[in-house]
Amino acid sequence: MSRFDGYFLRQLLVLFGFFTLVLVGVFWITRSVSLFDRVISGGQSAIVFLEFTALTLPTLIRTVMPMAVFAAAVYATNRLSRESEMTVMLATGSSPWRLARAVVLFGLVTGVMMAAISVFLRPASVEQLEIRQAEVAGDVTAQLLNEGEFLHPADGVTVYIGRIDLDGTLHEVFVSDRRDPANSVSYSSSTAYLVNNAAGINLVMLDGVALRLDKDGRTLSSTLFQDASYDISALTSTGGMNTRSLEAIPTMELIRDREAIASAEGFSPGELTDELHQRFSWIAICVAVGLVGYATLMLGSFSRFGLWPQILGAFTILVLLEGVRGFVSPVVIDEPGLWIVLYAPAVIGILISCLFLAVAGRPIWRRSRAEVAV
Repeated sequence: MSRFDGYFLRQLLVLFGFFTLVLVGVFWITRSVSLFDRVISGGQSAIVFLEFTALTLPTLIRTVMPMAVFAAAVYATNRLSRESEMTVMLATGSSPWRLARAVVLFGLVTGVMMAAISVFLRPASVEQLEIRQAEVAGDVTAQLLNEGEFLHPADGVTVYIGRIDLDGTLHEVFVSDRRDPANSVSYSSSTAYLVNNAAGINLVMLDGVALRLDKDGRTLSSTLFQDASYDISALTSTGGMNTRSLEAIPTMELIRDREAIASAEGFSPGELTDELHQRFSWIAICVAVGLVGYATLMLGSFSRFGLWPQILGAFTILVLLEGVRGFVSPVVIDEPGLWIVLYAPAVIGILISCLFLAVAGRPIWRRSRAEVAV
């Protein structure tokens, strides 16, 4: 590797880190608002929110990495061209193909990063996230322990707790159970406790009254009690996950046991094949978008004002490649044998880059074509 290649590669990596950080920050802020609201409204702590955020980061990073690779390649190439460094290298006899070595190496480095995230880290994080979401959804205690709020842990059930002491004593408790429309019941008590035993979680209320409404008989009966137990373990699902999503299946399991997964978990062979090859196609797309950004800008000549027409053209090609990626996925789901088309966007991007580099490497031919057009 020459000194210029190392210099170009360092520029690309620094800019890639910057754009990745910015894009992850923007996407994270957008998504974290709704996530924070769901977690906190469910009675969970900020620690749970931070845990969920950390588990969603691999998916978020995988989404923004191709954009960061493209932006770094375009920005670095444009800056080197604007500051005449690219022009000097071309004038000394280096061809666009020769200068592309740093971009190819940059694509391979980011491809390795993408492989670690897409093939290993993301499936593991999604699996752990689904486990934690199931645990949080089944945490009835956390959902109920909120002072001064009318909570709805299940359809037709309303719970209100006026105050909670440090020792766990609940005061001013109200429970309304309307799951049976014909026979609704409401409890209110001065104090109560949450008791967790082998049979489940029970709300034990002391010194209260139970009001039962019989709509058929049009009667309202009241019962004073010294203590009453109300089973709250059935308000939410406390069991584990019944099924896992496609994204949570480990890659090695997808490679070895697709037939077993399809029969046991109900996924179609096309869905499993699409998910497996999508993970590897993200690696190839990192190399392709970096080359597209560099090669398109090499079509332009030196300008102090930058290469904005070429930048716009590179962005257009990126959008078209993303459109192709969205088109080929349903094809593979319907026909798993056509999995090779998932790599078509990366192949198309590399072929377009090679074409642009071939044109950029023949300025005399390009100039003659322009004169003929005039």
